[in-house]
Amino acid sequence: MKKYNYKIVVFTDLKESLSNTLKSTLSLAKMINGEIRLFHVKKASDVVNKENQLSAIRSINGEYLEMEKRIKSIVDAFSKDFGMPIKYSFTIGNLKNEIAHYINEEKPDIIVLGKKKTKLFNLVGDNLIQFVLDQYDGPIFLTDENNILELNNELNLGVLNGDEKSSITGFVKDLLLHSQKPLTSFKISKIPNIPKINQESKKRSEIEFVFEENNNSIQNLSNYLSINQISLLCLNRTNKKRKKDSITSNISDVIDTLNVPLILMGPSNNTL
Repeated sequence: MKKYNYKIVVFTDLKESLSNTLKSTLSLAKMINGEIRLFHVKKASDVVNKENQLSAIRSINGEYLEMEKRIKSIVDAFSKDFGMPIKYSFTIGNLKNEIAHYINEEKPDIIVLGKKKTKLFNLVGDNLIQFVLDQYDGPIFLTDENNILELNNELNLGVLNGDEKSSITGFVKDLLLHSQKPLTSFKISKIPNIPKINQESKKRSEIEFVFEENNNSIQNLSNYLSINQISLLCLNRTNKKRKKDSITSNISDVIDTLNVPLILMGPSNNTL
């Protein structure tokens, strides 16, 4: 049996964007030798709306069969196209409770969520991304529905909010093996000299852009990501013991504004 380095779980609502989410996740998994698992939760209120207990049981049983059929069809198709197995599971219940239970029981190394073109943190209902950010200290891969991470394309890796004293380890190091370009570092600072490019060569080849901290910082960053054709951006989340900076304090704006797949590194195990 093949040994995988990382357990990757995709939390999905089975919407149309799942196709691009799986494509990006499969590419990531192949780069870092990861095993993919898909987990879907159907809200009980969407299944059981009858007062009769027998009718409710029939509705639940019917929904389980339908979910099994639908998810298996999706997983089998992508597994065949990419030559990589995808495990899956699903349940009916409270969305947040079931996801929290899954994280606690399965202890994934990386969680994947689809990033849609909406105000993610102002959604009516579940606010799933914020919930997972609060529940999980590990890396979270946010795929972009319009910008797919593709294995066959040359990876151009960027880092935002990196710690100069830290070294590249873990799966970020594995990702760099697929990049033919220098790592691009983006920083937002209170110093007025913006933007500047600095070639750092002490430990690794790196290009650095520094922007002035202001109301347009995130939009300026987005423009530079596009200009430099960054295909994946890694962002360190703040350790709970440390004071938040302007980026981690406005994480919702960062997610909404940046049109690129993101990896939010966990505060307890930053690897940049």
